[in-house]
Amino acid sequence: MSVMKPKRDVGIIGYGAYVPRFRIRAEEIARVWGGADEGVPIEEKAVPGLDEDTVTMSIEAARNALARAGIQPKQLRAVWVGSESHPYAVKPSSTIVAEAIGAAGRANHDSPLLAADWEFACKAGTEALQAAIALVGSGMADYAMAIGMDTAQGRPGDALEYTAGAGGAAYIVGPAENSLAYFEGSYSYVTDTPDFFRREHQHYPQHGNRFTGEPAYFDHTLHAARGLMDELGYQPSDFAYAIFHQPNVKFPQTAARKLGFAPEQIAPGLLAGKIGNTYSGAAMLGATAVLDIAKPGDRILLCSFGSGAGSDAFSWVVTDKILERRGRAPKTAWYVARREVIDYALYARYRGKLVMN
Repeated sequence: MSVMKPKRDVGIIGYGAYVPRFRIRAEEIARVWGGADEGVPIEEKAVPGLDEDTVTMSIEAARNALARAGIQPKQLRAVWVGSESHPYAVKPSSTIVAEAIGAAGRANHDSPLLAADWEFACKAGTEALQAAIALVGSGMADYAMAIGMDTAQGRPGDALEYTAGAGGAAYIVGPAENSLAYFEGSYSYVTDTPDFFRREHQHYPQHGNRFTGEPAYFDHTLHAARGLMDELGYQPSDFAYAIFHQPNVKFPQTAARKLGFAPEQIAPGLLAGKIGNTYSGAAMLGATAVLDIAKPGDRILLCSFGSGAGSDAFSWVVTDKILERRGRAPKTAWYVARREVIDYALYARYRGKLVMN
């Protein structure tokens, strides 16, 4: 059997989201740069404040996940942060997050802890999630945390300027018997496809235009999702919800249609139109919005995509523990609704787009 599943049954013990409150409207970007004669890909996107980065946002999401899990930080045996916008080129984000939440260092000197940063463009978060499933599934740990989080990156005037948002999610993996959603299996598919990249010393990433759609996003998303369903013997109708990576609004809708999912199955997790593409956190953040409303027994398909390129597809089944834990932390819809619109000048200041010598 090609589907990946550990020998020990595991599941999601807690989850948490975070989205910064600032928003810039796509029409405001179009006002400055033009190029939107045929419309804009999203309504608006989330922008970090001056005091926010991947680490601070990861800490907020991690605290929400711990609140829902109802465990102590010292019970974690791994804190892994997936991102393509780590604040340091050489210094891990994960150690800062781990110590800030009380899982590492002086706050927890008597317990072992793994900490590492993950990179795989927009699926760095689900790579960390795969590793957390494996670590707990092997019996080496009872609890492990995986985070997918990113800040807005987009060259001024580039197409990415419209969609590159900020935010993400944290998940705690633990034994299935204590889970709010247990894990059924995963399926991953990767190729060397040059659709999106950033060289050393370059400030902004570049995209391969014609490689972005069919050879990259759709080829990998469809392969992973179909592979998972084929191996588990499921059809789209077996899932209550499906969440896909969200570089814009159109791509996940098209992928869902090609796979046979109905619009109502993907709508609850489709956040791109309101907050933009949160990169490493996009699919994981969409899944938190679904967990906020899912019922016990609902089966959820989560399929990420990362440029370079690859997709991870997961199947989860919600348990009755979701009912008691959901209210322990702010829902994703609250973060999406909590918004303050800024103009392009403030956006440029907050994102450091003005360089003064």
